[in-house]
Amino acid sequence: MRNRYLDLLRFLAILRVVTYHVTGYATLTLVFPAMSVMFALAGSLMAASLDRSGVGAVGRRLRRLLPSLWVVAAVFVPAMLLTGLAFGPKVLLWLFPISDPPANYWGGLALSPIWYLRDYLWFVLASPFVLWLFRRAPLPTLAAPYLLLVAIEAGILANPPTVLREFGLYFGAWLLGFAHHDGLLRRMRNRVLLPVAAVVGAAGLAWIFTHPGPRGYDINDIPLGNALWSAAFILVTIGRAPTGVTWVDRVPALGRAVTVVNRRALTIYLWHMPFVVALTPLVGLVGWSPRDPVGLWLRVGLVFALVGVVTLMVGWVEDVAARRTPELLPGRPRRTVAERAAAAPASPAPAGAQDGLVGAGARIPSPRLPPAGSRQPGGWRSMRPGSVFDSSGT
Repeated sequence: MRNRYLDLLRFLAILRVVTYHVTGYATLTLVFPAMSVMFALAGSLMAASLDRSGVGAVGRRLRRLLPSLWVVAAVFVPAMLLTGLAFGPKVLLWLFPISDPPANYWGGLALSPIWYLRDYLWFVLASPFVLWLFRRAPLPTLAAPYLLLVAIEAGILANPPTVLREFGLYFGAWLLGFAHHDGLLRRMRNRVLLPVAAVVGAAGLAWIFTHPGPRGYDINDIPLGNALWSAAFILVTIGRAPTGVTWVDRVPALGRAVTVVNRRALTIYLWHMPFVVALTPLVGLVGWSPRDPVGLWLRVGLVFALVGVVTLMVGWVEDVAARRTPELLPGRPRRTVAERAAAAPASPAPAGAQDGLVGAGARIPSPRLPPAGSRQPGGWRSMRPGSVFDSSGT
């Protein structure tokens, strides 16, 4: 059974990502480090898949990941080729992005969230070996990505490959997902987990405020501070995750929204940025500045509306990739077996049969009741066969 608290976290993370890309508010990255949370949740799910299916879980995870990317590529790659993108072997990276696939001047920004799939793909490929290693030496394995990032930030590893830098930045969150799945975080007592989170978080905040990036305190520009602050956030929000949040489903609209966003998370993530890029100049044409509150929140609303439309159009690809029955809008309440049984006709005769007989001119005989005070052999079974009350069902 799914943990609705984790579903709620993913729901909030997706909403935060879209809102941040529209508004650019750096504060949002500090309040909710959404990308690290998403990697931690994915790491927990990957560990569960490996336990269930072994190395075959890698293929299953990639099967669920890539089709939604191929839909995006089918739309945007031809458009970029027609507007200046040179055709070459690297275009094939749009099928399997182990490195950043090529893009032209506008596609590079509109399709910039592809980096998440690149990192996700590498983390999935590394997971079978790293999970084996993690379960034999959890603390050294967990510390390795953070030490790698420190080495990069200190200049010990100069000009590292992009993928290596991303392992340092986000693979620690993925490993915290392993720790969540294995119950290590849950077994840590509060007197240990909370002080560790406080120390790591304080170190992360200190680095962030003493090493601002080009956009100020936007943690996307401050890798070490991002990794440390995100680790502290994950330790608290996921390390102390409740078994469920029943109130989510007590509000039908909220419960349905959480389900839809979780089932369509990849589609929403991949498609929102093209709308952000397209709407920025269009809003300016009607006289609103990108920083004007009215224009800004108009863009937020329009982006969510357009993402909703495209999700209805192509979101079902995620169902096909997961080998679920395709749905236009997932999360429709389904009747339980007991509810379906209760709705079935109680009489042996088909529903509506009596109306059909009357309509055809047939007379429905009334049951003959025994005289008061008398007993009939066999009780109600002695009634004339063919009566709708005959227990033999004939």
